[in-house]
Amino acid sequence: MTEIHPYPPNALAGSPLDRAGPRRADAAWIADLLADPAARFLPVWRTRNLMRTGPEGGCAVFVKRAAIAHALADAPWAFLGLLDGAPLFTVDLSPLETPLTLPEGAAFADLRMSGGVVAPEDASMMAHARGLMHWRLRHRFCGVCGAACVPVSAGHVMACQGCGAQHFPRTDPAVIMLVTDGERALLGRPAGFRAMRMFTTLAGFVEPGESLEEAVAREVFEETGVRVAHVRYHSSQPWPFPGSIMLGFSAVARSSEIRVDPDEITEAAWFTRAELRAPEGFVIPPSFSIAGRMIRDWING
Repeated sequence: MTEIHPYPPNALAGSPLDRAGPRRADAAWIADLLADPAARFLPVWRTRNLMRTGPEGGCAVFVKRAAIAHALADAPWAFLGLLDGAPLFTVDLSPLETPLTLPEGAAFADLRMSGGVVAPEDASMMAHARGLMHWRLRHRFCGVCGAACVPVSAGHVMACQGCGAQHFPRTDPAVIMLVTDGERALLGRPAGFRAMRMFTTLAGFVEPGESLEEAVAREVFEETGVRVAHVRYHSSQPWPFPGSIMLGFSAVARSSEIRVDPDEITEAAWFTRAELRAPEGFVIPPSFSIAGRMIRDWING
């Protein structure tokens, strides 16, 4: 991945798959892949991925077609790509109370909670499966005319049976930014983090007709009242919780007074590197998230 990423990719990125996009519409080729004895599935069940975790780390659990053959006729499935030349699919078993006989040591777990201990390439493929199945389950009907849709292109397009519209997988862009004034970083405590005193980078969704840089400046001002300039791209992270791409930026503060929007965050403050290296009375995000990655990059200079 060195040619793509200027430094090691963020968690959930760095997939080893050849997505083989140009061949998805070849129904005969996909049928052959489904019948291939080497084909494997990464199942999803009620937004959870099948994995093994333990003291020494974790990994994705791949299952053969025979293990989920009872569900394939009705359950949403999709082709993910080729892994070392072998076909890899995903299937959503959510309607089933008992989705399958679990391999020894395996369980359906929340990737957001467990991803930090899973092998990076496995976490990336499971994120891919989770995000795609989330989109499929929420696009069963056409947003144009309301008619039922059917999956085509190996599960990557939902085709309307009424008006013929085609619907493609959706990823919502969100900006996430570390604002600094040279010696301090501006962090906020989101309203959703009431159970713990976590301070993290500011973030928000991009609005129609807005550049990414404009979204950064608007979100920072709306949440904290701080004005920024010199917005620079840092890196990105797929974030299928439920269906976003986090676009990381740095920005330089032009003002320092904080006026918090209580609907968005409960607290905001400026922190020095020393305060973030050894937090007292609060925590910062884990390195699994791009927020944690950006904060640690700044701490380390």
